[in-house]
Amino acid sequence: MKKGYLIMICIVCIFILLFGCVNHFEDDRDLKCRISIDCTTILDNMDNLDPDKYEMVPEDGFILSPCEVSFTEGESLYDVLMNVTMEYGIHVESNFTPVYNSAYIEGIGNLYEFDCGELSGWTYIVNGEALNKGCSSYEVKAGDIIEWRYTCNLGRDIGIEWVE
Repeated sequence: MKKGYLIMICIVCIFILLFGCVNHFEDDRDLKCRISIDCTTILDNMDNLDPDKYEMVPEDGFILSPCEVSFTEGESLYDVLMNVTMEYGIHVESNFTPVYNSAYIEGIGNLYEFDCGELSGWTYIVNGEALNKGCSSYEVKAGDIIEWRYTCNLGRDIGIEWVE
């Protein structure tokens, strides 16, 4: 009798392990967004680019062409960027900026701020809008279109006019 209960308990435990937890793992990263990493503005400003960086600029200007990625609820722009660049083997350098309580992206794909002039660096656009907050402060939502863009003129060359 004891042997029958033990076998039944083992079968129930195996069933729970196999089928009871599957949905939890599948639902973890079921949210989707689109992301790209674009440095096409450099192509029009090669005369300002640090000569040591010429080979870092892709021919079409895209370090990462627009693609759909999965993410987990609560992830920030920074989290999604770090996950996708790790997946594709793209180098990113960042630091934490206490003033903004957020990460600051210094370089992507070995292209850094000031590599293409004193007003150059990385910024981001979400759903066509430039947000005036740190990338760690924005929580990504399903369906967001995230563009990491290299600017050579403080955003003006990519259609951003910062309000002072």
